Parts: sequence; structure tokens; C-alpha cells
Amino acid sequence: VQLQAFGGGLVHTVGSLRLSCAASGRTIAEYVVGWFRQAPGKEREFVATISRGGTVRDHADFVKGRFTVSRDNAQNTVYLQLNRLKPEDTAAYYCAAISGVTGQTIRSRDRYDVWGRGTQVTVSS
Repeated sequence: VQLQAFGGGLVHTVGSLRLSCAASGRTIAEYVVGWFRQAPGKEREFVATISRGGTVRDHADFVKGRFTVSRDNAQNTVYLQLNRLKPEDTAAYYCAAISGVTGQTIRSRDRYDVWGRGTQVTVSS
């Protein structure tokens, strides 16, 4: 499977964006999908993840109540809704996939074996 993240941009504080992670080559329903982000000079960190069927979701504490991960397997796409954005959310956002996992989500970035190119989110104060 190949992944492509898009939907980033420049927004003001408390603005919103919706990121999309589109899959090609295989159906995204076969994969747990995670979102990660990386700011300049910092490690890539976990943001959110969603199980194959979408029934299990997990979000990092620093985005709970603001970001929501979802998926539409019929559209072969996973989404990350970003609300109430803050300047510290500025980063490149990446989606990643892992196969062979059912009924759970994965936070560890080392477990993911397919990565898409990032999409830049910049939040101005």
C-alpha cells in the first residue's frame, strides 16, 4: 500500500483543518492507521490511531478534545480533524499503516511499516 497525506496549510490559532490519508495499491481496511507529527528539531511523536474497522480510537493526551481520527474504508481514506489549533501544533503530519493487527490500535511508531509523505500544518498566533 502507498499512503499520501494532504490537507495541511496555514491557519490562525483556534482554527481548524482536516487532514486526509489516502491509500492506493491495497485497501486501507487491511491496516491500522496512525497519525504522527514532527516539528523542527523534535522527535516524531504519536498523535492518533484507529483500528481497522474504526471501532477503536486512541489519541495522545495533548490532542484529546481537539483532534479526532476517523476513517472511511469505502473511500480508502483515514482522516484527522484538527480543531482549536495552537501554535505548538505546528509540524509536519504523517500517516502510517500497519497490517496484521485486528481489534486494537498501535501507538509505537516503530511498529508501523508503511509511511506516507507528510503534510505541513502551520498555526500562527
